[in-house]
Amino acid sequence: MAETLDWRGAVPGLEVLEREPMDRHTTFRIGGPARWLLLPGDAAQAAAVLRLCRERGIVPFFLGNGSNLLVEDDGYDGVILSTARLDKTAGEGERLYAESGVSLARLAGLAADRGLAGLAFASGIPGSVGGAARMNAGAYGGEMAQVIARVDCLDPEGRPKSLTGEECGFAYRHSIFCDRPWLVTGVLFTLTPGDPAAIRAEMAELNRRRREKQPLEYPSAGSTFKRPQGRFAAALIEECGLKGLTVGGAQVSEKHSGFVVNRGGATCADVLTLMDRVKARVLEQTGILLEPEVELLK
Repeated sequence: MAETLDWRGAVPGLEVLEREPMDRHTTFRIGGPARWLLLPGDAAQAAAVLRLCRERGIVPFFLGNGSNLLVEDDGYDGVILSTARLDKTAGEGERLYAESGVSLARLAGLAADRGLAGLAFASGIPGSVGGAARMNAGAYGGEMAQVIARVDCLDPEGRPKSLTGEECGFAYRHSIFCDRPWLVTGVLFTLTPGDPAAIRAEMAELNRRRREKQPLEYPSAGSTFKRPQGRFAAALIEECGLKGLTVGGAQVSEKHSGFVVNRGGATCADVLTLMDRVKARVLEQTGILLEPEVELLK
């Protein structure tokens, strides 16, 4: 049904890309073409797309910055709704509002400019606001749950909803949006007053630590596996002698074992095979089953 649908005619002004290579839209720089990649320019267009999908029995995949995503080499024969064009921000007092397509780096910078503390931890996370809310993104002791006051979203029929931070059910790398097909359109953050120079200094220090410890010179999807209860995935992988393990163009980073990186020309198949080998070895040697943090789209 999606194959014959006239998206542009049905939703005037909608940006539509056909057979779009997904290696352009993921931080792994991996992935075949998507049959349809739709980029609404505002929440109203996004709602119209969702209503149309609902009417035609189509389940769209929601794409943020693609920083936690691995796409199959053959691509995705379906509809992807990207939030990249939902990029407006607003602020008043200690509150900052950002649409879901705003990058976390930009958000943290805006907060610092306004003298608002609480988002420095997010400045180096290569994701967008919507994905960060969905996954309760965090780093260096901070996480989205600490600063989100409200999340605006659309249900599968395009109806707007608003949830308080408490209603989002935030947990480690999880929220209610992982379990419900609701599209995050914007997030309201409640922050605290701070000195802009001090906030910028904190951001610079955290980013220095990232550059020092993480393989930012190679494409990746960040941490490949979730943190097991009471342990760290990277430590387990290194203890099992897997640092530097390579399959095709994919490698367990020699700099940080928690990252699988694309050393050049890596395929989705390379990454999946490498992840399977890592999981099998860690399970065999430690009895711990690693759970992927990276999402696979196939």
